[in-house]
Amino acid sequence: MTTWLNMSLQDGASPIMEQLIFFHDHTLMIMLMIITTVMYMMTTLLWNKHTSRFMLEGQLIETTWTIAPAIILVFIAMPSLRLLYLMDEIHNPAMTLKAVGHQWYWSYEYSDFTKLEFDSYMIPQDENQASTFRLLDTDNRIVLPMNSPIRLVVTAADVLHSWTIPSLGVKTDATPGRLNQTSFSINHPGILYGQCSEICGANHSFMPITIESVSANHF
Repeated sequence: MTTWLNMSLQDGASPIMEQLIFFHDHTLMIMLMIITTVMYMMTTLLWNKHTSRFMLEGQLIETTWTIAPAIILVFIAMPSLRLLYLMDEIHNPAMTLKAVGHQWYWSYEYSDFTKLEFDSYMIPQDENQASTFRLLDTDNRIVLPMNSPIRLVVTAADVLHSWTIPSLGVKTDATPGRLNQTSFSINHPGILYGQCSEICGANHSFMPITIESVSANHF
């Protein structure tokens, strides 16, 4: 999970999140180069006076500042489209997890098993222990195997919710009467935290999500 004064993204716990972090850094580098160039040109114009009474038009520079932004946009758009298609693909999932948003808790169903479902509530503050995170830990964690493709099916029973785990790069809206699906794979064992990221009511901030990633043998 993210730490105090952390200005960057959380460490990726899935291949998609690692690719998202690379794309974020790639885009920031392009923006940094553009900002540096523009600031240099503005500073040069402020401190120097370039005048020429013989220059009536500049077709070369007009062509350059039209084509250059188009090329820059291609360098941003191609990795972005690739990531969008990768995030939309679902390849032969090893198991399916169904998440149902309620006001204000989550219900989970392991669709591949018979009658395996439970509710997940936030641990009250007066019951927090030294090893638990305030407002993030739940009484029943989701246990998932690592290095396995997981299909997630999300819906809601009452109002709009959003099932979000930042370190997995997963954010799926839970809409009443509709099933949304996504997929992810967890790289390493550990505990991953998330929250409902849709303003769904008064207790919106008390709908945490906790995933415990274990090896396939322990699962």
